[in-house]
Amino acid sequence: MTLRPRAVVVHRRTELDELLERHSTRGQAEFFLRSRGRDLAAVQTQHDRVMAAQLTVLAAVPSTWAVAEVERGDLARFLFAPEDFIAVVGQDGLVANLAKYVTTQPVVGVNPDPATNPGVLVRHSPEAAAALLAGLGSPATATVRTIGLTMVEARLDDGQRLRGLNEIFLGHPSHQSARYVLQAGRRDEPQSSSGLIVATGTGATGWCASIVHDRGGRRLPQPTESALAWFVREAWPSPATGVELIEGRLGPGDHLGITVTSDRLVLFGDGIESDALELGWGQTASLALAEDRLNLVV
Repeated sequence: MTLRPRAVVVHRRTELDELLERHSTRGQAEFFLRSRGRDLAAVQTQHDRVMAAQLTVLAAVPSTWAVAEVERGDLARFLFAPEDFIAVVGQDGLVANLAKYVTTQPVVGVNPDPATNPGVLVRHSPEAAAALLAGLGSPATATVRTIGLTMVEARLDDGQRLRGLNEIFLGHPSHQSARYVLQAGRRDEPQSSSGLIVATGTGATGWCASIVHDRGGRRLPQPTESALAWFVREAWPSPATGVELIEGRLGPGDHLGITVTSDRLVLFGDGIESDALELGWGQTASLALAEDRLNLVV
């Protein structure tokens, strides 16, 4: 039996939603904004754009499909199905937030506010995304063109895994020095640092771009390239720790090994510290190209 397709619309709370939750009433929210030189009208306008985009997308879902809406904070608890078609309405970062929870499902990024969102991952206007969804209701046009964006994956020795679309960070939870042994190829080195980042081509314009800039520039992978770039942040030279293995690239079959030599380190993807894996003394992690890619609709 063929399961019914489902459109899943992913969104996040707007600034107005958060203000009303924090301050209870519009009047109190307006007073708070005024005290900081801001205007509630601008916040309302941005909220209205996001709501209008969501409604445009939802209205275009074929009548024979199921529909679900997921707020960013609920992504870790939502069960995505293989037959889902996912529409992400919001900023580019929302696509990255979603990426580690899906596998082969097509994802269309919807940009409700091109004036403020760069649109690197949310490439479609609400109207274009709606037309795409409506077309999928017809068997003659029930195909989409996607590109596969490379992802990075961390595997712990206890079986836990975590993926990231932009990067994975490993370090101390309170940003103290992280102590570990790093293994790159046939070389290994005890290190004490501010942590390390393993980034994809999609993340090359984000966090790791500032590191590359400070180090004089390096060639970074492209978003669809089967390659990762890794960087150690602020490695500390001492009689017990080295500073030679501080950057490199990983291709198919390569991995970066970490053995923890401090009480507790954390590992998280795409800046989501609330969804982190913890590593204790002697525990190991392997970071490499993920088997799955994010299928972004173009």
